[in-house]
Amino acid sequence: MSDPTAAAAAAKRFAFLVHPRADVASDMARVWRPLGRMPAAAWDWGLKTLPVPPVPLATVHRRDVADGRPAGWVIVVPVGASQLLTEDRRWVISKVEQAVDKAERLGAEVVGLGALTAPVTGGGRLLRPRPGLTMTTGNAFTAHLTVEGLRRLLPAAPGGHVAIVGATGSVGSCVVRLLADEPLGTRLTLIARGERRLQNLAMDVAARGTGVEVHTSTSLDAVREADLVLVLTSAADALLGSAQFKRGAVVLDDTQPRNTDAALLVQRPDVTVIDGGVAAVPGIDLRGDIGLPRGLAYACLCETMLMAFDGHDAHALGEADVEHALRMRDAARRFASLGFTLADPLSFGRATSWPEPAPLTLAA
Repeated sequence: MSDPTAAAAAAKRFAFLVHPRADVASDMARVWRPLGRMPAAAWDWGLKTLPVPPVPLATVHRRDVADGRPAGWVIVVPVGASQLLTEDRRWVISKVEQAVDKAERLGAEVVGLGALTAPVTGGGRLLRPRPGLTMTTGNAFTAHLTVEGLRRLLPAAPGGHVAIVGATGSVGSCVVRLLADEPLGTRLTLIARGERRLQNLAMDVAARGTGVEVHTSTSLDAVREADLVLVLTSAADALLGSAQFKRGAVVLDDTQPRNTDAALLVQRPDVTVIDGGVAAVPGIDLRGDIGLPRGLAYACLCETMLMAFDGHDAHALGEADVEHALRMRDAARRFASLGFTLADPLSFGRATSWPEPAPLTLAA
């Protein structure tokens, strides 16, 4: 039997970048509790005006290794979600670069771009080259785990009509291509803003000859027809509310910041919303608050860990591809003693249960 301590010594160390989401004060309070008392306007001004440095939020340790050294770090890029999307691109990228600098000083050899730090840097391709440093968006393992979540939820969506919002994005396009190889449901609606990329993606699926009915739309209105909705958009706040889902819809929200409205819990109790992209990692000791219950981690963070533990030295930037998603799936199986499996469900951050399968209806 191999020695896990020796294997860990041969692994690389990593850092994973995060940023405050829609509620900046609440997220910064995870770094230091008094920071949660600052009003939103003060945070907007301070993060843009003051030289706020990137700060470590958490250290990550492997439970199968007893040397006390961290396997990696979670580092906060001090820029709010809306600022990442609206401020001058050069300023935004400079703040991400500073966080990567911090990661390198800590000793990281693999860096993951979490949440919006990936899309605002062109999937990492706009960052300067750094010899000896491997970077990933974490989107490939996210795509793999998202497909696992869709398969788990499909029995609760009786019509078998699946809609993917943000289908042409990095995670979305990989999810669609994974599904093209192993079809899900009977009808697939791809939703995104760019018509040409949508049509190209739809043709990719149709070329596989799976028999799945494929439709495209550039309007969120198409969501209203779907039984199972996957949300993969990049926005600073909620895009989808109570008026946009059919009765009894099941929703997998795989976004950070989340793009489904919390008011759904009250306004649409018939709609089931499950938080996507969350893995169970019981073999990982994450010392810090990343906004998830203990023993859980975001899939993009998991990809960063897996690449470090497996000693990867090739970047995984830009659009996620199926080949890398399958490599990450296989790596997760090699490190199964640490977890890296689909987590028990959460809904708006709270533990819930998987929805019951829809009752079968018999033809007359």
